Amino acid sequence: MLASSVVVLAGCTPTTGSASPAAGTATTATTASTATACAARVETASLPDWADAGFSGDARVPHVFGAKGDIVAVLFAHPLRQVRKDGSNNKILWVARAATTSPDPRAPATLVITARLDGTDTRVTREVAGGPGPSIIDLPEAGCWRLDLRWSGHTDTMDLVYAP
Repeated sequence: MLASSVVVLAGCTPTTGSASPAAGTATTATTASTATACAARVETASLPDWADAGFSGDARVPHVFGAKGDIVAVLFAHPLRQVRKDGSNNKILWVARAATTSPDPRAPATLVITARLDGTDTRVTREVAGGPGPSIIDLPEAGCWRLDLRWSGHTDTMDLVYAP
């Protein structure tokens, strides 16, 4: 009798090469390393009350919560794509939960997104002036991006997947 095994690997695919930086971004060289599971959990359930201002009805739009639940990325372009050939944008509405504590008055309101392509050393920085709100967030390669989010003295993290 022959024994057989099936190995299932899940996660983001590591890439190699060098990303070309977009204006106003910082990028480092890319080197492949072990990929870990991508935790980008796109939901289409109703937005929570604190995130549905401006939406009417049930507000069932694709969205991803930050790990702490302090911010949500509402994805008007789903799936997000590295290259959008149809003329559309990678539009994301960032909605932060109202703070229960006063934010640090010395901290900038700007939402600073430090994105790292999973399994590589590629890092880019994007900023949303004025803090969480509407944005177009393009990233230089397809794959799972690990985002560190900072705004008004607050922090959260999330994973977003960009298709080719």
